[in-house]
Amino acid sequence: MPTVDRLHEVTPPPLTDAELEMARVAQRCIMEALDHSRAAAITLTTDKGEHPSVQVPPAALKLIGQLLGAMSEGRPITLIPAKREFTTVEAAHFLNVSRPFVIKEIEAGRLPHRMVGTHRRIGFDDLVAYAKKMREKQISALERMADNARELGLDY
Repeated sequence: MPTVDRLHEVTPPPLTDAELEMARVAQRCIMEALDHSRAAAITLTTDKGEHPSVQVPPAALKLIGQLLGAMSEGRPITLIPAKREFTTVEAAHFLNVSRPFVIKEIEAGRLPHRMVGTHRRIGFDDLVAYAKKMREKQISALERMADNARELGLDY
């Protein structure tokens, strides 16, 4: 059973090899069906043998297909509401940095936030954008290091 806490975060349990294959097949079927139709319905088979059909918005089916794809690859998945705000401690965990680093980035104006009383809150969208920028800077720095190594004849 997936774990669900007060913030509506959902983390699925580890899957067996058979369940990974089941997720892979289900994802393929859903995505193929979406390629050929704008209307979407899922037919369920209950343990009593009933086959009710459920209408599902295509966008929801696409999301379900993406989740199944990630699950079938064994990648961890966490669903977080887009409008959620993080504390500085939660933001530090999300970014895999220290809390003082997060505060330094906030005070430097590089990480948007809002104040709730005396506490800082960082919006999820802002946190994701910051993480993306951080990752781009890391990749750029690694590329510069690789270029420097090549110029110095330190190729591997």
